This record gives sequence, C-alpha cells and structure tokens, in this order.
Amino acid sequence: MTERNTIKVFEEKQVRTVWDDAREKWYFSIIDAIEALTGTERPRKYWNDLKVKLGKEGSELSEEIGQLKMPAGDGKMRLTDVADTEQLFRLVQSIPSPKAEPFKRWLAMVASERMDELADPELSIDRALEQYLRLGYSENWINQRLKSIEVRKELTDEWKRIGLKEGIQFATLTDIITKAWSGNTTKQYKVLKGLRKENLRDNMTNTELILNMLAEASTKDISQATEPRTFESSKEVARQGGHVAHVARLELEARTGKKVVTGLNAKAVLRGKPGKGHGRIGPKEEQE
Repeated sequence: MTERNTIKVFEEKQVRTVWDDAREKWYFSIIDAIEALTGTERPRKYWNDLKVKLGKEGSELSEEIGQLKMPAGDGKMRLTDVADTEQLFRLVQSIPSPKAEPFKRWLAMVASERMDELADPELSIDRALEQYLRLGYSENWINQRLKSIEVRKELTDEWKRIGLKEGIQFATLTDIITKAWSGNTTKQYKVLKGLRKENLRDNMTNTELILNMLAEASTKDISQATEPRTFESSKEVARQGGHVAHVARLELEARTGKKVVTGLNAKAVLRGKPGKGHGRIGPKEEQE
C-alpha cells in the first residue's frame, strides 16, 4: 500500500489527510475534522465522548474506524484515528455544527479533485498554488514553497533509492538536517514559531525556506556522490548537507546583522501581526 500524507484546508483549518494509492481513497484525521467543524480546543476529548455516544446509540461506525500514521505536532509520525470519505460523511451527521453542509461539500470536492489530478498531475500544482493564495500568502513566497516541495521530493526519492524507510528514519534525518543548519530540531523550530499542528515549512520566511532547500538539496547531492550504505552513514550525510546551509546562514547573518531563524510565522503575518524577523511570508501589502 502506498500512502501519501498531505494537508487540506477547510475554512482556514488544516485537516491532515492520507491518499491510499492501492484503495484509491482519501483518509482524514478525525480529530482535525472535529476541530474544523466545532472549533473546540479539545477535539480529542470531543471524539472520545462522541464514540461513547455512538456506541450507546448502537452505531457501529466507531468500530469501523482505523488508524494511520500522520505528522503530529512534534513533527513525528504518529498513529491517529482516520475515516475515509464515506465514513466521515456519516460522522458529520452526528456532529451538530452550522458548518456541516459546507464541510460535506468540501469533502466531495476533495474526492473529485484527486480523481482529476490522477488524470492530469499538473492540476495538483495549480491547486496547491490556489490554496496558498486563498490563505493570503504572497506569490513570491508561494513560488519558493512550491520549489521546496520539489527539492524535498528529490531528497526523499534519494533516501528511498538507497533503501531507507519512510517514517522514523526519514523523520530522524530531517531533524538532523534542520538542526545542522538552523540550530533547532523540527520540534524546537515549531516551538520557536508558536506552532502546534501547523506545517513548519508553511510558516518559514522566504530566507528560511531557501536555506532549508539548500540543506536538503546538498544532502541529496552528497548522498548521490558518496553512496552511503547504512542509516548511520546517511546521518553523517544529513549533517554535512545541513552544514552547507549553516555556513550560508552565518555568513548572511554576519552581513545583515539580522537573525535568519526567528519566531515569525505565517499565522501572525497573515493576521496583520508580523512581529520581528528576517524575510517575508505574507501578502504584498503587508510586506511593504
């Protein structure tokens, strides 16, 4: 089974999803869906209470729910309850929310778009662009973000080529790269920016994205040149790749007198509270 984790957005709320190539189905994080529908700050408790309620009503839906690994707030892949499109439609029926109907339409749209993208892969890029524009990101930042996705894909393809495993090994190497160039692990970086479930790269400035791309591209190039044969060897390659961007960061900071890695995040910028930091995230009018 080939799975692909991604983030979908419903009314500015992020919903973690997994596309299963074998089953040709989307699976959605139930916790994220509940948070998007209800606005509750305790979606996990809401879901636990709802499972009890469904059980008392004789519903078998909660027993049909499975689990898949999805990126958690600390950047690691953790098991979470998921529902396919049909199951989530049924689940929405049990959640009193004025957003229920818009959410159902959104679910149907997500399913339809994936079928279109399978027929024409370029559509996925176009839709990613549209989604970021709807969220208020600047076109300059979006171009960097889309390029960072390409660079990341090239790196993970290289890791797969040399026999590394998705999940814990990919996450460990990513942490090493991030720590090497930025001075922070992925979790520390997210804490610095005040993030929980949000995607770290979606909250990097242009400069942070560029340096992160440099670190990942360098890691890929070094791996191809040295052909590491063990996970430990790949760890060293990750450190070397990250170090390339680390040197560039220090040189830039020395010349500008500004820190590159900051607490600036997209949520603050897009809400008109840019704070202090180096680089750009938000709309053009907020940059000038």
